[in-house]
Amino acid sequence: MKGTSRLAKMSKVLTFILAVRRPISLLFHATLIVIANLAAFSLRFDGDVPERYVVKALQLLPWLVAVRLLIFIPMRLFEGLWRYTSLWDLRNILLGVAISTAVFYPIAVMSGGAVYPRSVYIIDAVLLVFMMTGIRLTRRIYSEVLKPQGGRKVLIYGAGDAGELIVRDMRQNAKFHATPIGFVDDDHRKLGQRIHGVPVLGSRAQLPEILKTHAPEELLIAIPSASRETLRDIVRALEPFKIRLTTLPRMHDLIGVQVDVGQIRQLKVEDLLARDPVGLDSGPVRQFLEGKRIVVTGAGGSIGSELCRQIVAARPNCLVMLDRYENSLFHIHNELKSFADVELRSVVADITDERRIAQVFNDLRPHVIFHAAAHKHVPLMESNPCEAVKNNVTGTRVVAECAVRCGANRFVLISTDKAVNPTSVMGATKRVAELIVERFSGAQVTRFAAVRFGNVLGSNGSVVPTFLAQIARGGPVTVTHPEMRRFFMLIPEAVQLVLHAAALGDRAPLFVLEMGDQVKVVDMARDLIRLSGYVPDKDIEVRFTGMRPGEKLFEELVGSDEVAEPSSLPKVMQVFPLTRSHGEHEFVMALSRLESFAVDGAADDVFRVLSTLVPTFVPSAVTETSRP
Repeated sequence: MKGTSRLAKMSKVLTFILAVRRPISLLFHATLIVIANLAAFSLRFDGDVPERYVVKALQLLPWLVAVRLLIFIPMRLFEGLWRYTSLWDLRNILLGVAISTAVFYPIAVMSGGAVYPRSVYIIDAVLLVFMMTGIRLTRRIYSEVLKPQGGRKVLIYGAGDAGELIVRDMRQNAKFHATPIGFVDDDHRKLGQRIHGVPVLGSRAQLPEILKTHAPEELLIAIPSASRETLRDIVRALEPFKIRLTTLPRMHDLIGVQVDVGQIRQLKVEDLLARDPVGLDSGPVRQFLEGKRIVVTGAGGSIGSELCRQIVAARPNCLVMLDRYENSLFHIHNELKSFADVELRSVVADITDERRIAQVFNDLRPHVIFHAAAHKHVPLMESNPCEAVKNNVTGTRVVAECAVRCGANRFVLISTDKAVNPTSVMGATKRVAELIVERFSGAQVTRFAAVRFGNVLGSNGSVVPTFLAQIARGGPVTVTHPEMRRFFMLIPEAVQLVLHAAALGDRAPLFVLEMGDQVKVVDMARDLIRLSGYVPDKDIEVRFTGMRPGEKLFEELVGSDEVAEPSSLPKVMQVFPLTRSHGEHEFVMALSRLESFAVDGAADDVFRVLSTLVPTFVPSAVTETSRP
């Protein structure tokens, strides 16, 4: 109640201030008009104004005040905050004074203006412009020039438009508690110049020297259009220095938005990805999903939950979130329940339980199924191969068969780059799951496809949360091999690809994203240490532990027995098998044996049959290769 009462009082005070603000502004400007006119007469006659001119001036003064105030109203000179005075305000002041002087002139002439010196019109107008402008600039002069600077010292990378706006806002915004000490810019024409009094100290090559000399506490990268390579080069140059790194949003996030200090944020590892995120039109996805019944398996996982978020935004008729873990399922349902016009159903079920899945599908009759449930942890699945088969292989077969039987229109499998030339049980089982989808791709009613992509930043089991936890403990950050490389993408982007692949008219059994170059895991570890405010190998140690079972040095997106072609979607390829390694009957029999061995816990037999189904699978504890 006290808080409500306080808010009510503050509201009343604010209403009162707004009510009296314009009358006070009108009175203030009227006073300036009177002072400027009387001063103009005094200057014209060197302080000794003849009595007849005094009488005339006092007679016409109310008319002058009235004319000027009436002209100033449409020019909006009584509105706006003076601390944001700009050239726009100066233009309006000049126009307002000039127009009101022109309107007042015939009034003065008709009332006997012969005794009203013409020079007074000019002197009066000039004085009034200077007074109105000067008063408005007083606030800015104090806040940007005279006010004592304090707070942390900020070095700004980028002396362009964004950097200029940031410096201006930083000086006007007392809440920011920061002082800009200089710019860094690679345009040599700007070196030695000043922007709002802040010098351009040097280029990127001189960055280490500038940091040593000026000791800033924060480096703000004020280049919204900066490439990922530029950002990585800046971060690498700053590795020896303990300095906070901040940035502005990317260019596509700033369209139509004014740059200000409120948009400054911590630089994140996502900013350093080897490629720009793929931006796709959401129209086809919305058209594909709107009004339909959708099932997402593994809905509580990192990919599954993001799938649910993006699907519900497309306004389906019903979203069925299926997972065997009740806690994660509860969290995503609780998050999405605000979408009142979408029916949400949370189903606790195991994808390997054929009777349960069949019951759910027969009751709900889904149009589209996104199969994201899977065991994905590589070393863990190496020591639990039978469980990997049960979940990744049997689960995929069960969900696919139930999709066909219930007459679903679309089935999309979430796959991984580890399925290409696999060296791990996880990769091999996901490759078998792809083969199951390929086998069903000829179905008459249900269209099947798999979507294959690389590591997802921030997902459950990804290296980023592991590295961050190690950094929080003070290190060391453990990397298995100095040459290990991986493809990386963002969770929303991965899900965006999945949804667009589902909406495509192409009938390819497999889709992959053009992901650019692979990133060295050790570089990502060092970048995370630097972005966390520490110096790699000084504050936080980077330690190499050796490759784990099932790992390989690099990943691939397309196998040697596959061919990739452009799809109808930019940066998305469709992949076709060159040959079928198994006949239909042979594949079904091998699949049956694999599942039986998994149920029996016969790990050796599981490895043997996996090698038969996936000829490129080389089961080994550690696989290194000299291929690039």
